[in-house]
This record gives sequence, C-alpha cells and structure tokens, in this order.
Amino acid sequence: MDSILFRVIDTVHQNHLTMFSYNFKYELKLLLRSRWIQLLSIILLLLFGFSTFNGLQKVEKRKKDIRAAYVEVQENDEKMLKLLDSVERGMEVSVPRWTIPTSPMAVGNYHPRVAAMEPQPMAFIATGQADLFTHYVKPKVSGNDFAMNFAEMTSPVQLLFGSFDLAFVIIYLLPLLIIAFSYDILSAERESGSLRLLAAQPIKIHTWVLQKLGFRFFWLTLLVVCSLTLVFLVTGLNPLGQLGVFFSLLLLTLGYMLFWFSLAFLVNLGVGNSARNAVMLLGLWVAFVLLAPSLLNQMGNTLYPMPSRTLMINEMRNLKAEVTERQDEILDNFLRDHPEYAINDTTQFRGFYHRYMASQRLIKEELSPIVDAYEAQLKERQDWVDQFKWISPAVIVQESLNQMAGTSTQDYENFRKQVVRFAVGWREHFMPFLYNNKNFTQEDYPQLPKFQYETKAYASFATVPILFLISVGLFTIGFLFSGKTKKGELLTSS
Repeated sequence: MDSILFRVIDTVHQNHLTMFSYNFKYELKLLLRSRWIQLLSIILLLLFGFSTFNGLQKVEKRKKDIRAAYVEVQENDEKMLKLLDSVERGMEVSVPRWTIPTSPMAVGNYHPRVAAMEPQPMAFIATGQADLFTHYVKPKVSGNDFAMNFAEMTSPVQLLFGSFDLAFVIIYLLPLLIIAFSYDILSAERESGSLRLLAAQPIKIHTWVLQKLGFRFFWLTLLVVCSLTLVFLVTGLNPLGQLGVFFSLLLLTLGYMLFWFSLAFLVNLGVGNSARNAVMLLGLWVAFVLLAPSLLNQMGNTLYPMPSRTLMINEMRNLKAEVTERQDEILDNFLRDHPEYAINDTTQFRGFYHRYMASQRLIKEELSPIVDAYEAQLKERQDWVDQFKWISPAVIVQESLNQMAGTSTQDYENFRKQVVRFAVGWREHFMPFLYNNKNFTQEDYPQLPKFQYETKAYASFATVPILFLISVGLFTIGFLFSGKTKKGELLTSS
C-alpha cells in the first residue's frame, strides 16, 4: 500500500515538474516570438544608459563648480599673501584700505574658505535634493549663520518634472514596463479561448498564473541586472569597486519589481478583460507613485506648517535696527563678560567691527528661540512623513536611493549643520585678533580653519525585506482569493 502511495506521489511530482518545464519553454518561445525580450532589452539599455549618463553629467557639473570655487579661493589667497608680504616689508599697496589683509576682518570677509559637500561615489543614481540646494558656501565673519540660505535658483520646469536619473527610471518607468509585460497573463488566455484547455489540466489557476509571472519576473530580472552591469561598465563605472552599494541597488530594484508583479498577480486573478486589467494597474501606478507622495507631503504641510521664514527675517531686521542704537552699551557688556578680549585696552579704540561683532552675538541669542522652533517643526514634519512613508513603496524606494546617492534631505540637513558650525568657528577664529587689536600676518595663514565635510550613514537596510514582505503578503491574498474561485467561474466570468 505504501509503495502504491509513493508511486502516486512520485507520478504527481513528475507531472508537476513536466508541466513546469513545459510552461517555461512555452513562455520563453512566446516571449521571443512576440519580441518582448528583445524589445525590453533595447528599452532597458536605452533608459538605464541615458539616465546614468545624465546623472554623471550632473555630478561632473557639481564637481566642476566646487573645483572652480577652490581655485578662486587659492588665487585670492596667493594675492593676499603677496599683499601681506608687501605690507610687512613697509611697501605701499594700491588697494582699498579696508581690504588690506593685515586686518583680521578683511581676511574673514574677503578671503573665506569653501565649505563644500563633495558628491558621493553613487551620487549619479538619484538627484534627490541636489537640484534644490547648493553644494558649497563661503561663510564670512559678517554673515548670519543662523539665517544662512542654502537654496539656489532653479528651473520651475525641472522642479515640476524632476530629473531623468536612475531613480526616475526605476521608480516611475520600470513599473509601467512591468504593467505592459504582465497585465493580460490570464485575460489574454480567456479572450483567445485557450483558458478552457487550461482548465482541463491538473494544475490550479493561481499556480499557473504564478508560474507565468515568475517566468517573466525571472527574465526581466536577468535583463535588468545585465543592462545595469553593462551600462556601468560602458560609462566607466566599476561595479566591483562599489560592490556593496551596487548589490544594494540591485536588491532594492528587484524588491520594487516584485511588488509590482504581486499587484499584477492580484489583478490577473480578478479575471477581468485585458483593458480592465490595464486600467486597474495604471490606476494603482498613479495611486502609489503619484498620489501617495503628494498626499504625504500635503498632509505634512497641513499638520506641521513651517514658521514663516519671511517673518523671521523681518524680526531679524527689526532687532538689528534696535541694537544699532545701543551698540556701545552692548560692546561694554560684551567686554565685561569676555575680559580675555580686552587685555590690550580695547576700550580705547572702538571700531565698527568691535561693535558689530558684539551686536551680532546678541542678535543670535535673541533669535535662537525662533530658529530652534523652525528646526523643531521641520524635524516633526520629517518624522511624521517617515512614520507613514510605508503606505507607498515608491516613497521608501526613492528615499533609499537618495540616501544611497548621498542626496537625501537628511544629507543636506547634515551639511547645513556642519556649515553653521564651521561659520561659528570661522568667526571665533578672528575674534581674538579683532578685540586685541592684533594684525593678521603670513605666519597666521596656515592656522586658518578648513572645512571638511563628514558623511553620515543612514540605516536603510530594512527597505528591501519590507518590500519582499509586502509582496509575499499580496501573493498570499491572491492565493486565498483564488482558492474560493472555481474553474467554472473563471471560464464564464466577464
């Protein structure tokens, strides 16, 4: 009896393997005959190639701008050192008196350092916030670091449509290719009349649909991996040099693809006609890719509105006008609190910058509650978005790609904070020179502060497992749904 049971099980197993092998060969012939694989290969190579080239061009422009800023600073420093040498030798110089670099304030204002955010190795993947913020600034001693503006003029057309980078192709265009590749898996068989033949076979409908989608997922995965690898090699990028990031990019892309295939699995099991399936999948694309991010952003703005930056600037101007009238009093209080700045009897010489720097400190202290409220509200809004970003895989994939490229909101916030700290350090470096009436010399030049951007790693490892879990959940729902549907219903439904 046991041997008969084992033979039956073995026969069923062999039948399933035979059916699986037959479906695989049939699907491959069908895809080759319909030229889907050839067409997808060309489309993916073109999309990945152009988006990678476009991203690399943007990164190169960013590097070029930063290099130009450093060259400008170097040239100005050479002129400054020559002027210092001439002045120290007692020679006359033909430059405005207030720009002579023996004055520490002249050095702090006319010879600032470059605080640059160098692009990361994979910055070409996603433009992210790179088209909204500048990548370098030059803090000055007379600047307001708390009101430092990192935004730059951008094209409204570019802001509307975004940048054509790898992230755009993966998030926006790749799902459309998957929809076109899988929307009529079951409905095409029904409309052609071959579904009745399929119903007579010893295989469940959801298993057959899953096999068909699995084959297409396999071939599309193969094409995506080969296309990305080929594009990286052709454009001079070495995937092995950034193997960890490249592997993460592939896993993230495959997880996102699997999510859309799981949606196609659910829609196909609905057994509508092909047109209805296409409309439903396109509606899901609009909901997840377009509506969900916009909804999250609008709700974040509504629940956590940002304090008016205009009001902050107006209050800063009013406070400046107020403290200007009592600068001598402010300077006296400042020197009383900082006796180390009055060791050379500074009170006998009160220049413009002595009063200005003391008043700037007061303005910063008075405005710090407003700035803190602004940053706290911004953090609360970002935290709220982070909590609900999981409603759309497109949002979490975009965020993960931005972090991978080093162009996320967190990256630019990290850069802004580092620049503000550097601006404070730059100003503090010249305070002893100013209040002790000490000239700046050539020997002081090597001690000038230098900015070094420090990258910050963000934990985004959970994105890929969560995408796979969501996909598995959708496949499970499809199996449960199809288990309640009989083959006869599949044949007669419209």
